[in-house]
Amino acid sequence: MIKGLYEAHLPVKNLEKSIEFYGKLGLKFAWRDEDTAFFWIEEGKSWLGLWEGKEYQTPYHPSLRHIAFRVTFEGLKEAVQWLESIQVEPVPFGKRSSIEPFVRPNQGNASIYFNDPDGNSLELMCFVKVPNELKHITEKLSLEDFENLVSSKLT
Repeated sequence: MIKGLYEAHLPVKNLEKSIEFYGKLGLKFAWRDEDTAFFWIEEGKSWLGLWEGKEYQTPYHPSLRHIAFRVTFEGLKEAVQWLESIQVEPVPFGKRSSIEPFVRPNQGNASIYFNDPDGNSLELMCFVKVPNELKHITEKLSLEDFENLVSSKLT
């Protein structure tokens, strides 16, 4: 029945500033009205709605004000440089101090985090092929540590 995500929404303080920011991320502008703008995440498949209003003051929680954009593993490896090239600063996730992308072997994914101008949490995320003998690892590993571990298991 469910085929994918159709839309997600975030609250913003200043629609003009947010339109500029999400355009910098490479999302294609779809349409806008007085207090709403939509961007295609995948054209014709899924989009992101930005809603101007006081709701941007809602305190962040992972279940609120968060979007994860799917990227490739190779793209994730270049994420810090790409974000910095568009003047966006990566941020550490949770209790981590590093801004570098990391792998969650037990979940089979990898991520890097950053915020939009209103403090909405944004994530670049990809699926990662994890050898069965590493799927028990629950700690978050740097990309380098993960790749070294995978290499050592394959030799």
